Amino acid sequence: MRVRVGFTPVEQVAAPLGIVIDVLRATSTICCALSAGFQEIVCVGEVEHARALAGRSVALAGERGNARIDGFDYGNSPRAFVPGSDPRPRLVLTTTNGTRLLVAAAARCDEVLVGSLLNLDAVVAAARGADEVAVLCAGVEGAFAIDDAYVAGRIAAALGGEPDDAAVAAARLAKQFATGEEGIAHGISAANIRAAGLELDIPFCAHESVLDVVPRVVARDATSVTVRL
Repeated sequence: MRVRVGFTPVEQVAAPLGIVIDVLRATSTICCALSAGFQEIVCVGEVEHARALAGRSVALAGERGNARIDGFDYGNSPRAFVPGSDPRPRLVLTTTNGTRLLVAAAARCDEVLVGSLLNLDAVVAAARGADEVAVLCAGVEGAFAIDDAYVAGRIAAALGGEPDDAAVAAARLAKQFATGEEGIAHGISAANIRAAGLELDIPFCAHESVLDVVPRVVARDATSVTVRL
């Protein structure tokens, strides 16, 4: 297995199988929402696109500047999506970084999985056996984010195989942290979340392998992807 890592979306790393990471918080939210009972999540890049998909059986979720978008049912906090949270058949999600990367990844990877610390073991198990894997980090507005790089390193190390230089670097970075919370709590993403008063999302997203789910892209077009289990 060849393992590649893209630290930022602008690198446009590709492989037949892609794993998208936005641990703080979009991919963590996707894992939680599907675990809570939503049947599918439509990920879009723009707020107006999300609003256009609203309907009786649809919930809207998303953030800009880490704040819930006006008129939406949810923000982008995974803590809002727990069993018993009254899921509807469809959730439409738009975020600053993660949903945009999912759309971009689906354009260049045949299969796309959603990865986080919450489903770390499950997503690694699902990727084993692939000939080539691209682990793709959402970052922050196109720039490197240490929290996503940490999770990419954990996945790259677990997959083994033949890592490229970026995968080697990510795995070595991940080894510098004793816990998952240390790995994701000391970068720009975490600082932005704290500034928005959502600091409890950080330790929540740091829980490892508590969800046995592997969200994957099942439909795609130029501006959206649909994710299901």
